[in-house]
Amino acid sequence: MTVPKNHPRYESLMRRERLAEMVGRGLVTPTGLVSQGRGEAFDYMMGERTLPASLEAERAAAAHLLLAENPVVCVNGNAAALDAPNLIELAKLTGSKIEVNIFHRTEERMSLLIDYLESLGAENVLGREPDARIPGLGSDRALCTREGIFSSDAILVPIEDGDRAEALVAMGKTVISIDLNPLSRTSRVATVPISDEISRATANMIGFAREMRGDEGAARSAIESYSAERSRQSVVGEIIGFLSRYV
Repeated sequence: MTVPKNHPRYESLMRRERLAEMVGRGLVTPTGLVSQGRGEAFDYMMGERTLPASLEAERAAAAHLLLAENPVVCVNGNAAALDAPNLIELAKLTGSKIEVNIFHRTEERMSLLIDYLESLGAENVLGREPDARIPGLGSDRALCTREGIFSSDAILVPIEDGDRAEALVAMGKTVISIDLNPLSRTSRVATVPISDEISRATANMIGFAREMRGDEGAARSAIESYSAERSRQSVVGEIIGFLSRYV
């Protein structure tokens, strides 16, 4: 499908086309389309833009990754399909490992996702051979590597399932989520919940990572001035304000 660039929903439609293509290639499951639609609904209510509170969260998130001893960027099918180049760039800038972790896990799909990421320049992507489990999870998302997710101290989990975010927090990790829904369990439990569309979020995080690299004071200041509760409250307030203008 050819989408005219002057279409008012061009970016949204292109994301849908991208996901549909990736379903055909086996990287994304059909249920991933449902997840995307749910997120888009919240993006619409935010005016399809990065909110000030989200920008502050993205700065704090970049700072956490820069200061962590073993940061990890976790990737699932939707994240890989929508924003692989930015996720790879962010990992390189922050010295983070990349690990694929998916709910609908098959060896074939894991290989497809890891091969796809590595074809775009990612190096030594983890997840193909799990040797540890996230405690408290019964699904295949518990499967992980000791080198990556299991021993990480800060972890970015874009387009996340709430149960895994909760389990990672229970392990004592700094959990950074990218979830457009500020009311989701993921957003409520994450250390740094980012309510923004994934490609906008990672582009901002890349910019902040470049700015703060080598400046520990700036990174620590970004973390200390950030409040997850205040950030979520601000996002919800923006949504209420947006909706009230159309009632």
